[in-house]
Amino acid sequence: MKLKVASYNIHKGVGLDRRRDPERILTVLREIDADVIALQEADRRYGLREAVIPRAALDDHSPWAAVEPGHYDSARTASSMGWHGNALLVRRGIELIGACAVPLPTIEPRGAVCVSLRVGGQVVRVIGMHLDLSGLRRRAQVEAVCAHIAGHDEQGHAVMMGDLNEWSAAGGALAAFRAPLRVLTPGRSFPSRRPLAQLDRIVVSEGLQVDGVGVHHSALAAVGSDHLPVWANLRLP
Repeated sequence: MKLKVASYNIHKGVGLDRRRDPERILTVLREIDADVIALQEADRRYGLREAVIPRAALDDHSPWAAVEPGHYDSARTASSMGWHGNALLVRRGIELIGACAVPLPTIEPRGAVCVSLRVGGQVVRVIGMHLDLSGLRRRAQVEAVCAHIAGHDEQGHAVMMGDLNEWSAAGGALAAFRAPLRVLTPGRSFPSRRPLAQLDRIVVSEGLQVDGVGVHHSALAAVGSDHLPVWANLRLP
């Protein structure tokens, strides 16, 4: 059983040309064609925190459904898609067991969202996250995410991905993802025009086979956001 996952910081839909273009973001997502997608900065920051990609556009013109993460954030409204800007899209037809927001230790608004799926009879939990700019906070947030995964009564496979804001190639907060978790290295994804840093990462649990990883490069992705999307092709045993 194969599962393609991807993570994309969409910068609230505002590209390098300073235009907010949700359809451009959707086109990039169609180019990637992943089964589960973690989005960061998926909601506007102020006011009603409206979703960058209108729900109608997802429902009418995409193969994915947005997962409802729960209402931990009192400022979150019905027009929001995610929690603190984090959202998960799941391909229609994949069985959804449950979803929740994951509170993170932080000063600035940060959070993560988790979805539990049943794929080929096996449980797969996916967490999408956008971590802090502070290294100490990032490490504490990684530990909180790992504790959330370990705290489920029904264990399964785990995928954790997002904009980790970690400039170190292998150290820093990445060291908090302890074995048997594996931190994958899709490649340089930031800034999108001339990528220098590997800020966007995918972490997988033991038992998931990795058939390939990469950064999605296309003409639209180069201008659609300040980050490029990253992806991984996984295989369940």
